[in-house]
Amino acid sequence: MRRITLESGFAGAWRAGGAGFWQNAGPASSRAHMTTGEKAMRRVVFNQKGGVGKSTITCNLAAIAAAQGKRTLVVDLDPQGNSTQYLLGAGVDVLDATLADFFDQTLNFKLNPRGTKDFVVATPFERLHVMPSHPQLEELQSKLESRYKIYKLRDALEELAKDFDCVFIDTPPALNFFTRSALIAADACLIPFDCDEFSRKALYSLLANVEEIKADHNRALEVEGIVVNQFQPRASLPQKVVQELIDEGLPVLQPYLSASIRIKESHEQAKPMIHLDPKHKLSQEFVALHDTLARKYGT
Repeated sequence: MRRITLESGFAGAWRAGGAGFWQNAGPASSRAHMTTGEKAMRRVVFNQKGGVGKSTITCNLAAIAAAQGKRTLVVDLDPQGNSTQYLLGAGVDVLDATLADFFDQTLNFKLNPRGTKDFVVATPFERLHVMPSHPQLEELQSKLESRYKIYKLRDALEELAKDFDCVFIDTPPALNFFTRSALIAADACLIPFDCDEFSRKALYSLLANVEEIKADHNRALEVEGIVVNQFQPRASLPQKVVQELIDEGLPVLQPYLSASIRIKESHEQAKPMIHLDPKHKLSQEFVALHDTLARKYGT
């Protein structure tokens, strides 16, 4: 009964309020113009469910942005470090500073603290940088939460605003300190969706959590849309589940991202699809998705 209430509430709000429910007050185009040229556009890729492709979507969209000439930063807040491994490959073994060092520094006074730029690492791909993850993030979480360091990421990204045109933030599969920090720091939220009924049922509580953080901490936060991942057009269940989202008025983005073994090869070789196989169908879908977002939001 609770799920039905959430579903009808969100769908009703969308139909009644249009895009205004998902986006900050005012036209999307005016917000895009405000963002472009003044500060980097920050997108968080978030879903409380694991295995939906957060890191894959984060890194591939970021790689395309960089390939198209934008100074791009990936912030990897997931202690598992999948985005860090994807973008740096063997380079993860020689890192001098990670986000664990950054957050640890906020807990301990130092006479000569490192600057925020010291935690940014160049990837092998031109114009693409990463603030790398580390397993120690998991250990730091409770201390950071108890000391209320929830705004430190936002402050750090403000310091880097003039150095990057766009920022993509990868998050853990949980609503925890790091995810909340990301949502507070971001302009927009992309929600990966992997076409099963469990994901559909979890979507409404996820959206409620995003709305709560927007109301309490970040009035500018927008839900840009739902990214359909691992889509199999010939299977009936994915088509049915995605169509239900559309019928409920939820902002499902086009194109859908196809299921492909090539993405696993991309992970293994530490090369986003645009660099591994730019002519592949999935590469072109990522490019089309990136360009859709760029047209709608100006970056």
